[in-house]
Amino acid sequence: MEERAHVELSRRERQIMDILYRRGRASVAEVLDDLPDPPSYSAVRALLRVLEEKGHVEHEEDGPRYAYRPTVPRAEAVESAMQRLVRTFFDGSTERAVAAFLDMSAADLSDEELERLAELIEQAREEGR
Repeated sequence: MEERAHVELSRRERQIMDILYRRGRASVAEVLDDLPDPPSYSAVRALLRVLEEKGHVEHEEDGPRYAYRPTVPRAEAVESAMQRLVRTFFDGSTERAVAAFLDMSAADLSDEELERLAELIEQAREEGR
């Protein structure tokens, strides 16, 4: 995984990345429209510039304005975020993280979802051999 995926993002930067992943690409005004409790236009523009410097987004000219899009594939960003989550809250233990997620949502999981999870565990077991 490239180094940029390991750079920590602020809460606002994560919100902007979520918007860009959802939209695919967006102008400053579109990001501003989607942000909760939005800062000023110039603050959003500055945050996008920081994200570009960190290597998370790139821009292209779209008429008189820039359109921004993520450079890190969503799957890579998710994997990096999950790794940080497991390291930070579960001392690097995937088992503890999965157990915590199951404890949180056990009542909400359907039989089909539980079966799929069992299949994923079996697949991981086979790949680990």
